[in-house]
Amino acid sequence: MNHSSERLWTPSFITLTLCNLLLFMGLQMTLSTLPAYAEGTLQASSVQVSLVTSLFALSAIASRLFSGKAMEKGGRNLLIFLGLAVSITAVAGYYWAGSILALLLLRMLFGIGFGMASTAFPTMASDIIPIQRMGEGMGYFGLSTSLAMSAGPLIGLSLLQGPGFGSLLICTAAALVLILPLSYRLTTKLPAHHKEPAAPQVTELKGGAFRRLFIPCLLNFLLSVSYGGLLGFLALYGAEAHLEHIAYFFLFNAVAIVVVRPLSGKIYDRFGPPALLIPGSLFIVAGLLQLSFASSTAALFPAAIFYGIGFGSMQPALQTWMIQSVEPRQRGMANGMFFNSLDLGVAIGTMILGSIALYTSYGVMYRYSALAPVLLLLIYTTLLLAKRYNRQKSAPKTSTSHSVAK
Repeated sequence: MNHSSERLWTPSFITLTLCNLLLFMGLQMTLSTLPAYAEGTLQASSVQVSLVTSLFALSAIASRLFSGKAMEKGGRNLLIFLGLAVSITAVAGYYWAGSILALLLLRMLFGIGFGMASTAFPTMASDIIPIQRMGEGMGYFGLSTSLAMSAGPLIGLSLLQGPGFGSLLICTAAALVLILPLSYRLTTKLPAHHKEPAAPQVTELKGGAFRRLFIPCLLNFLLSVSYGGLLGFLALYGAEAHLEHIAYFFLFNAVAIVVVRPLSGKIYDRFGPPALLIPGSLFIVAGLLQLSFASSTAALFPAAIFYGIGFGSMQPALQTWMIQSVEPRQRGMANGMFFNSLDLGVAIGTMILGSIALYTSYGVMYRYSALAPVLLLLIYTTLLLAKRYNRQKSAPKTSTSHSVAK
C-alpha cells in the first residue's frame, strides 16, 4: 500500500490551517507592536515592556493546563468559541487602555483566550492527518503558524508606523472574527473522535507520556527563548541601530520559512528529528549573530534567511515528535505542552534578554540569545550520542543470547 497517496489536503485540513493562520496572525500583529506602543505612548519602563509579552505568555500557559483536559473530554467547541470571544474582547479593550496596568491586564485576558483556541486547532489537525504522513501534514499545518510569526509582525509594525494604533487593532480583531464562521463549519463537520489506521501507540500511563514529552519540550523552550528576543525587542533594536526598515527581517524570514517548510516535513518522515534539529540549530545561531552586527537593511537579509531556515524546520519537527510520542487521545495534552513550552520560552527569554539589554545594548543581547540554540544543540547531540553508546553496548549481549538460544 502506498501511504503517500493517502489524501492530506482535505477541505477540513485546509480550513483548519486557515483558521490557525488567522489566529496566529491576530496574535503576532500585536505581540511585536505592543511593546513599542507601551514604551512610546504609555511611557512604560523596560521591565514593564517585557511584561507586555511575558504576562501574555504565562496566561496562555495557565489556560492550556485545563484546555488539554477539555479536549480529551470532547470540549473543543467550547474552547474555540469561548477562546475567540475572550481574545476579541481583549483586543477591543486595548484601544481604551489608558495605563500600562490596564494594558497588562488585557494582555493576560488575551492570553487566556488564545491559550484555549491554540490548543484546539492543532489537535483537530493531527486527528485528520494520515498517520503515515504526520510529519509532512504537521509541517504544512505548522507553516500557518510560522508564516503568521513572520508576516504578522511585519504587518503589525507597518500598521503601527503608518495608519496608527487604531487601524492595527481593527485588522487584528478582523482576523479573529473571520475565524468564527470557518470554525463553526469545522465543529459541525468533523467527527468527535477520528478513527485512525492501526499504528504503534504509547501504552504507558500519563506519567510515562509526560516523560516522553519532556525532552522535546525542553528543546522547544530553548528554541523559543531567542524568538522572544525578536518579538519583544526587534523594533527597539532597529531604533538603536538606526535600521529604518527593521520590519523587513520578518518579511525575509517568512520567505525562508515558506521555502523550507514543505521540504522539512518530508525529511522528518524519512529521517526523523536529528536531520532537522542539528542543522537547524546552527542556522539559528548564524542568523542571530548576523542580526546582532547588522548595520544596514541589506544585512538583515541573510540574518532573516538563516533564522527562518532554522526556525521553520525545527518547530514543526518538535511538534510532530511530541504528537507521535503519545496516544491519539493525548494529542490535546501534547499540543498544549508544545505551545506551553513555546510561550514559556518567549516569556522567560523576554525577561532575561530585556535585563541584558538594559545593561548592555540590543545588539549584545542578540549575541547572548544565540547561547540558547547552542545549548539546545549540545543537549540534543549529547542525548543522541548516549543513545548510540547504549545501543552499541547492548549489541554484544543480544548476539550472545541469540547464540546461546541456538
